[in-house]
Amino acid sequence: MKAIGLVRSLLTFGSWTLVSRVLGLVRDVVLGVVFGPSAAMDAFFVAFKIPNFMRRLFAEGAFSQAFVPVLSDYHASAGAAEARDLVRRVSGSLAVVLLGVTIAGVWGAPALVRVFAPGFADDPARLVEATAMLRITFPYLMLISLTACAGAVLHSLGSFGPPAFAPVLLNICLIAAALWLSDAFEPGVQALAWAVALAGALQLALQLPFLARQGMLVWPRPDFRHPGVRRILRLMGPTLFGTSVQQVNLLVDTILASFLITGSISWLYWSDRLVEFPLGIFGVALGTVILPRLSREHAAAGPETFNRTLDWALRLTLVLIAPATVGLMALAAPMLATLFQYGAFGARDVQAASFSLFTYAAGLLPFVLVKVLLPGYFSRQDTLTPVRYAAVAMVVNAAFSVAAVMLLRGTGVAHAGIALGTALAAGVNAGLLGWGLYRAGVYRPLPGWRWLGRRVALATLAMTALLYFPASRLSLWLEASLFERVGMLAATIAAAAGAYFAVLFALGLRPSALREPPAVEGQPD
Repeated sequence: MKAIGLVRSLLTFGSWTLVSRVLGLVRDVVLGVVFGPSAAMDAFFVAFKIPNFMRRLFAEGAFSQAFVPVLSDYHASAGAAEARDLVRRVSGSLAVVLLGVTIAGVWGAPALVRVFAPGFADDPARLVEATAMLRITFPYLMLISLTACAGAVLHSLGSFGPPAFAPVLLNICLIAAALWLSDAFEPGVQALAWAVALAGALQLALQLPFLARQGMLVWPRPDFRHPGVRRILRLMGPTLFGTSVQQVNLLVDTILASFLITGSISWLYWSDRLVEFPLGIFGVALGTVILPRLSREHAAAGPETFNRTLDWALRLTLVLIAPATVGLMALAAPMLATLFQYGAFGARDVQAASFSLFTYAAGLLPFVLVKVLLPGYFSRQDTLTPVRYAAVAMVVNAAFSVAAVMLLRGTGVAHAGIALGTALAAGVNAGLLGWGLYRAGVYRPLPGWRWLGRRVALATLAMTALLYFPASRLSLWLEASLFERVGMLAATIAAAAGAYFAVLFALGLRPSALREPPAVEGQPD
């Protein structure tokens, strides 16, 4: 297999993810303008969140994290023919399970809505709308999970572009449905549900030519007794829990928010979308590209090489995500005003959503660290240890979020307390994952961390001082025109980023300090 560097893979995956996230922001702007925070949008977000939650939990979470190391091992030890056979049997087994789950989900849609949004039980209109749309969106789970299976195969072969591009199709479908098809449905939001189902089929179709080019396009054949399939299933059990903490915490957010005032689910959704922007571009991308390499290094190299790769990923995370965290917190309201305050999305919605964006953003660095640290376990096929840490984090999130709802319900800021609980849970999970790798002797920080940490802290303080004035003048943003807002936001972000990296450079940090570690000689990277 052709050697591909980590940085090149990260840039490929991150670039396409950037395109997807930009289109995702355009999509969210369009949804805010056309529909706004409303009972119908709350119903759609629940109908979309349920299959999306399961997709992230099973397909892109537990399945991918278990499948990639096993497939990499088959490529290295058994050869291409055995790897191809594994893909055939895994994809067939996955398809059978997904078909059963999809049928059950469509049939049991009313019960699922009550589980994921119990507050809808007191609002018959939202319950009926959410149930109807869930029956349309639920097949997306099967289609996108098979897409994730194809993407995992391509990842193991060093091909990161097609899987990263696939979400672009979802955003295009949703934008088109909102702008041109909403008038054809009653309610208009139902057009979005059909767009989700169509996007799942398109994303799966996109992967097939690239699988064929790699010689991995096979006809699925279910075989739950195949040793590779059984090995993946054994790994998936604990991995399912270990990779799902953030998704479960977001589910808890939705359940609790369903008891709050109308619009709370929508405010949390748009806040989460902005946090997902840097998380997807960097955190998910970095975690995805280092997993195959860490898997190979664990199998074929010594612990020093493994440690060096993980240390590099953590340093890169600190340098890029620390300022992104502070910037997103400081510019929460200006960003929401610039992107969404048009049409049905009013100034009150900007203020309300800014509270939850601020508290979600506080967890951005821990969210990314979790994505980077988990491959340190899964590449070694250690799926049990993260489960214990994830359980602790879930308890923290549930306890804090429930307390926030009980204490703040009726104040209009309870949804921000829910978001803060999710951020705190991410911090606990990241801390425990890092400590676990250190305690097991798998990871030891290389020299230079204190030097790097001090410089990042000083540069972030300088950037924060620069952001104080534009961040504290919300009325300036609310009263400005579209072009004025966009210009001010672009100039503010550019100035803040320039100040941050200028201070780092003045303090002696050079790009060479973050150079990618070399691959093991003779191993594909």
